[in-house]
Order: sequence, then C-alpha cells, then structure tokens
Amino acid sequence: MTKEIIQIENLTYQYAHTDKPALVDINLSINKGEYLAIIGPCGAGKTSLALSLNGIVPHMTVGEMRGKVLVDGIDTTQTQVRDLAHIVGMVFDNPEYQLSQSTVLSEMAIGLENIGIPRDEMLKRIVVALEIVGLSGLEERSPLALSGGQQQRLAIAAALSMYPKVLVLDEPTSNLDPMGKEEVFAVTARLNQEKQMTVVIVEHEVEVIASYADRVIVLDKGQIVNSGNVNDIFSDIDSLDGIGVRSPQVTAIASGLEKKGYHFENLPVTLDGADATFSDWLKQGKALA
Repeated sequence: MTKEIIQIENLTYQYAHTDKPALVDINLSINKGEYLAIIGPCGAGKTSLALSLNGIVPHMTVGEMRGKVLVDGIDTTQTQVRDLAHIVGMVFDNPEYQLSQSTVLSEMAIGLENIGIPRDEMLKRIVVALEIVGLSGLEERSPLALSGGQQQRLAIAAALSMYPKVLVLDEPTSNLDPMGKEEVFAVTARLNQEKQMTVVIVEHEVEVIASYADRVIVLDKGQIVNSGNVNDIFSDIDSLDGIGVRSPQVTAIASGLEKKGYHFENLPVTLDGADATFSDWLKQGKALA
C-alpha cells in the first residue's frame, strides 16, 4: 500500500491573461497522515497550489495546466470538484465565503444533501463533526452570530462531514484574532494527531507552523525552493529573508545571539525549544549579554 495520498508531477499552471505562470514544474508527494505547511511570500503560488489539490484548479479557473495531480490515485483533471469533495475538504481564508444558511444545522446539512446522504446518516455525521470542532449545542445559532474562530471551525466541520481523507486550509487564520487562530490550529492538530487526517495548510503564522507541522515547503515565484522539517526550514534564516519570509521570533533572536558569539547546536524554532535551550545555558552558568 502506497504511503502517498497526493502526488503532483511536473505541475505548471498559468492563469489566462497573465504574463507568467503561477506554478512552475511542481513535483511533490504528500504522505497519508502528514501535516504539511506551505509558506512563501505574497504571489508565490501558494493558493494556486492549494486549489489544485481539489480540482478548483483547473476546473473552476481560466488558464492552462500542464502536468498531473493525483489525489488518492484519482486524476484531478479528469474528476469534478464535487466528486473530489469526498477526498479533499477545502477551507478558505474567509469563512463567510462558505457560509450561506440561516442556522449552523442547515449549514452543515446543505453539502450532505447535495451528495444525497440519507437523513439519519446526515444527522450522525453532523453530530460527530460539530463535536470534533467544539460547536455542539450551537445547531440553531445563526452562523453570522458566531465569532470569527467559531465560523472558521464551522467551515471545517462542514468539510469534515463529507468524510475527506485530506483537509486543505488556505490561510484559515488571516482574518482571525489570536483566540480564533488558536481555536483553528487546535482543531487541525487534533484532526491530524487523533484522526490521522492529512492536513495541508497555507499559512503565515510561522510560530504555529513550527509547533505543528511535520514538513514545510517554501514557494517562491511559483516554484518549490526548499522543503524539509521545521528545524531545517526555519533555521535557514538568510534564505527565508532573501525571499521575504520571516522565521519564528525565537529563531531570529537566537540567530542574533549566535552572531554575537553564542553557540547553538540547533537554533530553537519554538518557545518550548527556546526554553529548553536557555534553561540548559543557565544550568551551565552561561550569561546572556
């Protein structure tokens, strides 16, 4: 049995009436159960890559695509977006784009109705999905009366009710306050760790990515310019700075100390890592100038 749930081969995509392709010769394999983060500067092609995973690119955009995207062995160019929804759940940056019904319950039901799920099965799926994202008891609440974080969790629940194997989130926290961001990341981490769901997230919150992601790919000008674990990617501060992407604050601070003569076996990329590093220093009697 193959480990890969997604295989991208030589993917190039150019939107109509643009001078340059949004994606250039992308080759990428994503494993089952992996938590993959996609980072890069604005205009790097991150959203285009995310949209290719459920067939929105090329089916619902105008442009030219070359190469192949296989999701659970299915060629996205030969399969409609609605049929891929069983495999890939998609959550966008603004949940209001996805919310159209008068109650949470009806919001959850509409997608299931569209694919012909029987009522009893539908209700079971809704109960489970709302419990997973922490919205049980709000079935009769208007989606517009929810907080931003709750709206985004509702969008995630609606995607989960389709029983996808992959959850793709395109900058899901860009319009949320710190509490809402934490709510969304907590849900994605739980789905990945407890349900072994494959998570692919486009995100600028590098501190949170450093805490949760198994692997990070860096896009620039439509190309993958780096790929690796969070330590490898975020410790390479100069490369990230060169394309306009920042590292976690603790990594930047440690890098500054290193330039002043302090030695790190590995630059910390999370608060826990920094705490462990500096605690060791204090035990060894080292002082910070």
